[in-house]
Amino acid sequence: MKDIRSFIRENGVLLFDGGMGTYYASRNRTSHRDCEWANLSAPGEIEAIHRAYLEVGCRAIKTNTYGANRQNFPQQDCAAILREGWLIARRAAGNDAYVFADIGPIDARDDTDLLEEYHFIVDQFLSLGARHFLFETIGTDLYLHEIAAHIKAADPEAFVLVSFAAQPDGFTRDGRLIGELCRAAAADGYIDAVGLNCVSGGRQMVELMEKLGPVEGLFSVMPNAGYPTVRGNRTYYDGEPGYFASQVAILHARGAQIVGGCCGTTPEHIAAAARAIRAPAPALVDYPARKKEREKAGLRHDPFWDALCDSRRKPFAVELDPPEGAQVGAFVEGARTLRDGGADVITVADCPVARARMDSSLMVCKLKRELGVNVMPHLTCRDRNLNATQALLLGLCAEEVGNVLLVTGDPVPAASRDEVKSVYNFNSRKLIKFVDSMNRAVLPAPFHIFAALNVNARNFAIQLDLARQKEENGADGFLTQPVFTDEALENLKLARKTLKGKILGGIMPIVSQRNALFINSEIAGIRVDEKIIALYENADRAKGEELAVEISANMARRMAPYVDGYFLITPFSRTALMVRIMDRIRSDALEQT
Repeated sequence: MKDIRSFIRENGVLLFDGGMGTYYASRNRTSHRDCEWANLSAPGEIEAIHRAYLEVGCRAIKTNTYGANRQNFPQQDCAAILREGWLIARRAAGNDAYVFADIGPIDARDDTDLLEEYHFIVDQFLSLGARHFLFETIGTDLYLHEIAAHIKAADPEAFVLVSFAAQPDGFTRDGRLIGELCRAAAADGYIDAVGLNCVSGGRQMVELMEKLGPVEGLFSVMPNAGYPTVRGNRTYYDGEPGYFASQVAILHARGAQIVGGCCGTTPEHIAAAARAIRAPAPALVDYPARKKEREKAGLRHDPFWDALCDSRRKPFAVELDPPEGAQVGAFVEGARTLRDGGADVITVADCPVARARMDSSLMVCKLKRELGVNVMPHLTCRDRNLNATQALLLGLCAEEVGNVLLVTGDPVPAASRDEVKSVYNFNSRKLIKFVDSMNRAVLPAPFHIFAALNVNARNFAIQLDLARQKEENGADGFLTQPVFTDEALENLKLARKTLKGKILGGIMPIVSQRNALFINSEIAGIRVDEKIIALYENADRAKGEELAVEISANMARRMAPYVDGYFLITPFSRTALMVRIMDRIRSDALEQT
């Protein structure tokens, strides 16, 4: 066939097929998750679907391999599914249509080398003679440059199309802004076309294109048939083909040279789209820009941040766990004690050790309103999907909360998983990138973003590299785990030399030997020096608190040259003890000056 670039240039448009997975499921009354396996179990059915799309006018089809990767299938089965998916599509297309090797998103799991996974899939297709590649429904550009370069090294004339999936608000599931992703991909010399697919229907895609503005090079759009509905535990797309086609025509008129359909789009949808793009171009309506009013650009005035930037002082961030039950009086009074005792910001943990407590964001809003204290909620990646996270951040911004600590969060204990399921749309680096994107594109008053740094890690080089990635993604500063050992202090020194952001050194008062042993045995990421543990032998409560003050103040003195402030963690709601420690640290600092 003619080179695909020449075809698009001469015809002005390349029409793709529709949603293989959802169409297969509707025809066979089964789950779309069975679709890729059908390359082996029902190849005739898959070929019939390809032919149904081709018969209505599409000139490009996708192999039935969207979910074919080694996370979903054993390697031998995966290779067979990829091979048969390619051969089925090639038979159906003949010399009348282009066949794209279809590669869907691969989850960035800790046990997965994403680049190796992409290499495995791409190399299978290259060995079969594939020259056109579609990376679709992607939420990030991680490794896209590397894998596109790999394809072009094998075949310089190969055609690489990258299609991102975004919510109507412009964010992907990885928390990335669609405009940044599209422009970066379009500027990549190894990527031939970029675009959008899935998640949104035609009208939402039109709005996304309006927000996006001009993008260099070939642009592709493949919307869903509309919003899904669930009936009888099955998902349906009821979008009417004529309406879908009218939106595809608008997308083409606005500059999309590659168009097609995603979830829910049947041959009827593609047939209607083929007629619509052959008809005279529709009159374009300039919809009023939906830009929200923004306050004056720049960070809102924040006394805590100002103190961190003042070399003459080291402010205190003091952590206070939220209540376990519904009574909030003691928590508020504890916060009042910390405020009056000189805490510059009160941080509230987000369901520590994955056990339900009062919501940290609600609690900081209550403290800010009732006590006028500066606050910093901890926000974990656990238990909130993308929509819930964005909604929460918008609410915190409206409440004029200026600081957030973003952490991955402890996993739900194994015994609880049958009843309580963890939700992890992000890791902490992705969450930081998402909030940074919201800061730049959505929020009238951006957050100061803080992240965690584990100076007790046995392989601190890994933690330091993660911290650098967090800075690259938008972190402004770090709160460290408590420092109890010389090794942790050395790691803190190295962090100071390496990182650009503000660092608050972690201090957790130990109040008894039993407390110290518990921390060493059951709290991940914290190690207490055996010499410290020995000091608490036979100590009563009063003696334990005296030791806590002395040891905490001593550690503050030792870490002072390497930190911009202190992160104090309150044990057992003993806020009066924290006031004593803050007083002692301030007193020692005055003596040293």
